[in-house]
Formats: sequence, C-alpha cells, structure tokens
Amino acid sequence: MEVTPAVPPEVLAQFGLPHAVHAIPLGAGHIHTTLLLEAATQRVVLQKMNTAVFQQPKAIAHNLQVVGAYLAQHHPDYFFLNPQPTTTGAAMAIDHAQGVWRLLPYVVNSYTLEEIETADQAYEAARGFGLFARNLAGLPPAALQPTIPRFHDLAWRYQQFETALATATPERITRAKKEIASAQAFQPLVHEYQQLIHAGALPLRVTHNDTKINNVLFDRTTHQVKCVIDLDTLMPGYFIYDLGDLVRTCVCPVSEEETDLSKIRIRTEVQQALIAGYLQPMSDVLSEDEKKQIPFAGKMMTYIMALRFLADHLNGNVYYKVKHPLHNLDRARNQLHLLEKLM
Repeated sequence: MEVTPAVPPEVLAQFGLPHAVHAIPLGAGHIHTTLLLEAATQRVVLQKMNTAVFQQPKAIAHNLQVVGAYLAQHHPDYFFLNPQPTTTGAAMAIDHAQGVWRLLPYVVNSYTLEEIETADQAYEAARGFGLFARNLAGLPPAALQPTIPRFHDLAWRYQQFETALATATPERITRAKKEIASAQAFQPLVHEYQQLIHAGALPLRVTHNDTKINNVLFDRTTHQVKCVIDLDTLMPGYFIYDLGDLVRTCVCPVSEEETDLSKIRIRTEVQQALIAGYLQPMSDVLSEDEKKQIPFAGKMMTYIMALRFLADHLNGNVYYKVKHPLHNLDRARNQLHLLEKLM
C-alpha cells in the first residue's frame, strides 16, 4: 500500500522505514499529528510535532535523552518510552518544509482512557504518575530544559489574564463580565502560590506537567499502568503541578467542555483515590511541607486553566481551537465553577 501523503517519503527514509506503509491516525491528542505505521510485521508510532506550540523541539529531545539515560542507569526495569533515532543517530527527522518528526515504539497490549469511571482507575493512574516522579527524584531538575517556559506559573498566568483584559474589546469584556469578576475574586490563590515558592516550601523536581488520564498506557491484561506517555512537557516543576492536574481533570464526572454547570461536582472517592495513588510511591519522597499543599494543588491548576481560557477569549481565541466564538468563555466558566467546588 502506498504511503499516506501525510508522511513524506524522506521522513520514512531517515528512520529506515519502507515507503510502503499503512498509516492510520492514533489517539485523541490535539497538539501533534500522531500516526500508527504498519509495514509487514512492524508497527511503530510516528508523530509530526506541533512546533507552533512546542517551539523548542531540541529541548524536548534533550530532556528525553537525559531522562532515558538516567532511568536506564538507576531504574533499568522501569519501562520508559524512548524515541527511536534516525539512521544517522539524530533524535528527530526534518522534512523539506522544516517539519519535525519523531518515531516511538508501539506498545502492544495497551490502551488509554479518555475519562475516569472508577476510583480504582484513578488510583492506578495517579500511582503511575507518582512512580514516574519517584524514579526521577534523584535527577537534578537543572539537567532538564524548559520546553514551555513558565508553563504552570500561576502568577504569570494571572498577569497574562490582566494583559488580555486591558486590551480586550468592550464587547468581549461585557460578555465575560461575570467570569472576569470571578477570576479576580480568586486572586488570593496567586499570592498563596507566590508565598509557597518564595518560602522554599516547594522544591523544584522533575515533573511531567501534563498528567491527564490519557497520558498513561494501561495494560489490557492487568489494567495496571504500563508506562507514562506524552513527555513533551517533561521539565523542572513542582509536585503540585502533576497532582493538581490529575485532580482538575479527573475529580469531575464531566470535562471542561461541559456547558451544563449543574453536572459539575466533585467525586470525593475519586479525589481520595488520586491522592492515595500518587502518595503510594511518593510519600517518602515529598517533604512534610509539600504534603501540606496537597489540597492547594487541584485549586491552583484549575485556576490556571480558568485564567488561560478566559484570557484566550479576551484575546480573540488565538491559542486554543474553538468551535464557536464563545467556546473559550464556556470553558472558563466551567473551570471557575469547578474551582468553586474545590475551595
């Protein structure tokens, strides 16, 4: 079968793959273009990286190489999804249009989840992310490079919101009047975050920074986590980023796309399972000061996303993909309502 037009033959050649491959879309990611390639008995995953979002692909490649080498030396039995190099040993392939591609192994007998249905799933996913963090606890964060600078810096995200508000059209401000007031009312969370950082209560660690449920692969037989995936945001951070995003994306039975706010609630059993699962491998790694901030983690990350959605609405929907002009405002309203539930 002829190669799909989405994969330039020159990219296949750089990875030593035959031109006659069957390529099908894989996963539900919104950033990169991900394809499953099948040729004879070989199955691999090819990704075209979104360099508009990740403008420093070399930093991503550097971080993966550093982490892969560290895990191979200190935790050789841990399954880490290392990208496969090109035939010349490069971490990525570059096509004639300067598109950046990488090749990953296909993990057999695995599956992903798009939403949490049970507390057991929540516990196992959190345990998987926690084990990943534990195994990297001895790696100096300074060995890694930021792939998106200040990605989860709450103070900076609030500053971006204020800038968007200062430059937004009167119409957009009027439509978002209630959400703007709500976002401003939660500003004390920014001060709390800054105090924690300045006091040194949250030491820098190597963190995943995108701990959604669909970023772990589960084993089809045991239903345990096989490995952590989507490592583009692997960089220095604070543990509240990872635990917080797990809470934000898993405790509610509906996603950030839900417009019926009556459906937004906290599943206490899921929240408890997430914390217990994350702490199972991380309890003796985290300091007592860090553990005191566990309740703050979910609030902080939910607030960040509310600010980002609201700022994007005020800016004219320039970052997130939207299906209608008020899509980002709906998302911000959703996250602000969830934040109220978490307070």
